[in-house]
Amino acid sequence: MTATFEETTTGSDAVAPDTAPVEQRRRALTKGRLLVLAAIVMSALTLRVAVTAFSPLAERIGTDIGYSTAVIGVFGMIPTAMFAVSGLLTPIFVRRLGLERTAMIAMLMAGSGMLIRAMVSSTAALFVFSALALTGMGIGNVVIPPLVKRYFPDRLAVISSLYITMVQVGTVVPALIAVPVADAYGWRISLGLWAVLGFAAALPWIGVLRDRRGRDLVDTTGLPAADAEPKGKVWRSPVAWGMAGMFGMTSLTTYAIFTWLPKILAEAGASATFGGTMVGLFSLVGLVSAFTAPTVVARFRNPFPFVVGCAVFFFIAFAGLLTAPMSAPVLWVVLLGLGPSTFPMALTLINMRTRTPQGSASLSGFTQGVGYAVACVGPLLFGMLRTATGGWLAPFAMLTVAVLVLLTGAWQACKPRMLEDTWN
Repeated sequence: MTATFEETTTGSDAVAPDTAPVEQRRRALTKGRLLVLAAIVMSALTLRVAVTAFSPLAERIGTDIGYSTAVIGVFGMIPTAMFAVSGLLTPIFVRRLGLERTAMIAMLMAGSGMLIRAMVSSTAALFVFSALALTGMGIGNVVIPPLVKRYFPDRLAVISSLYITMVQVGTVVPALIAVPVADAYGWRISLGLWAVLGFAAALPWIGVLRDRRGRDLVDTTGLPAADAEPKGKVWRSPVAWGMAGMFGMTSLTTYAIFTWLPKILAEAGASATFGGTMVGLFSLVGLVSAFTAPTVVARFRNPFPFVVGCAVFFFIAFAGLLTAPMSAPVLWVVLLGLGPSTFPMALTLINMRTRTPQGSASLSGFTQGVGYAVACVGPLLFGMLRTATGGWLAPFAMLTVAVLVLLTGAWQACKPRMLEDTWN
């Protein structure tokens, strides 16, 4: 690892170091990597809390501040819409501000949005500040993979597994405690307490910038530069379009379920608390894939057969929730939670299918920008089909089509080839 980074500092201007400076650089690099690791972990914990803290409380908040059930579908669309905008704009921010500074600003945006939206009293203000928080989280979504590529190129699978697990933890815990905390202290406390996590996640990035003396656009630690203009056009690559399809359809399905699972179970006779618990279980099962999927992607040249297995889990869960939701709800939700194992697979493939941090940043932005742009219609379309037909058959048929598109995209994304070889 050290040798790899030191090789990046050799060249015509290099001076042969003596033993002491080399050892000093090694210690500085180790310290810097530990701080970045802490920053990545805390940021990952923040990336979903604004979504799953809101979903179990959506109807309660609507009753208090005055919006209809139909508006829940609109709020379900905000995360993917903001993530899409962030995916397309973040590469521009990264080139101007650097990865580290962009990550810090993203966490401050997330914390501010979550804090203010818990204090507002109108639907419009709730919408605006939810969008602010989710934009910060969307920027974080995009910058973490290239940061992993930049600082941990020798530990891609391990660090990817760690940060994706933290994303899942940050998804599970808010959903599990949202209703109990709201019952005890009110929905505003339940919704707003997660702002602390956003602000806390900004602190280690401030430390990283301080150690780099603010010059994160210019390499001062021997790390490979990650902010240069990419040499290829990412949208010309079948790898990129395959990744966008795989990622987008996974997200469309996941966010539709996050938004509507409590409603599906409530109409089948379950309580609001049970619905929130099932959303938490849905997220909790994702921890299994967060631990295993990055390793699978790293060890298998073509992990497409595992994607097929995920699709089978989706189909069985859809059938169960449609025909007999309360006969075995835990089983359906567990299978439903295994389906999105394609999410950590896609995030890991961003780094496994690129050679450089520049390529990773470009592929991450394109994959998440295009993928979330498509996915943002999922919760809204699911709700519109429910309203139009009066049943759940049409909405689940839409999700089935989405999974078939996911398989098509994954066929391209999983092929053992590099983005940089296909984007010219």
